Amino acid sequence: MVALHPMTKIIAVANQKGGVGKTTSAVNVAACLAAAEKKVLLIDADPQGNATSGLGINRHSLAKCIYDILLGEDNIRNVRRETGLKHLHCLPAKIDLLGAELELINYPQRETILKRALEKVAGEYDFVIIDCPPSLGLITLNALTAANSVLVPLQCEYYAMEGLSHLLHTIKLVRTSLNPDLALEGIVLTMFDARNNLSGQVASDIQKHFGQKVFKTIIPRNVTLSEAPSHGKAIIEYNIRSRGAQSYLKLAKEILRNVKNSTR
Repeated sequence: MVALHPMTKIIAVANQKGGVGKTTSAVNVAACLAAAEKKVLLIDADPQGNATSGLGINRHSLAKCIYDILLGEDNIRNVRRETGLKHLHCLPAKIDLLGAELELINYPQRETILKRALEKVAGEYDFVIIDCPPSLGLITLNALTAANSVLVPLQCEYYAMEGLSHLLHTIKLVRTSLNPDLALEGIVLTMFDARNNLSGQVASDIQKHFGQKVFKTIIPRNVTLSEAPSHGKAIIEYNIRSRGAQSYLKLAKEILRNVKNSTR
């Protein structure tokens, strides 16, 4: 399967376990890449629409959202929205998206709808970041089929490994049947609490088990990161000096380095 455009990198941010910092990571990685003057499209593929509101877009006043794209009723150029950051667009979501899973069941080639929609904006973006829903349904399948790679946020807690094995199994199935080139971009450890022994133990276990596939940057548990979405801002707009902002800027640098190394 060919990438959309040689210059466009599509990363699905996925973990079917909720509350692991998935949307926080999708929004802030997208924002930090945009701050590095990369053209970025953040796709909110989660019916909760938290990435949408986290960038200051009012979900309730949206005439159209990603739902209209998946049902083939509109195109990305018409539905995407500008954000407070110059190089960042958002393809928003609202609660309507909940119905899409059921409505798409009888669609032909339903797993490749998002991939085909993205082909029409090929070359307009350096990065497309997809915030997947916290489930492994048809919308997540669309994201994984469209993506070049998967970034997995993983909370430093006891059951972390359990959810990860399910997701890695799904990635393997998608590779077999829909997207042979899908790679693991990496695992990013989130909500790390240095005062908590368990956080350290989980981080150490994951690093031992996955080695190079774990990003060096660890995202700390940080109050400012939790506050930023309620102000409709990415962390670098809300408080660039915070530990959370500095961590996501470092993570974005790692991602850019990975891309540079893979294109050599």
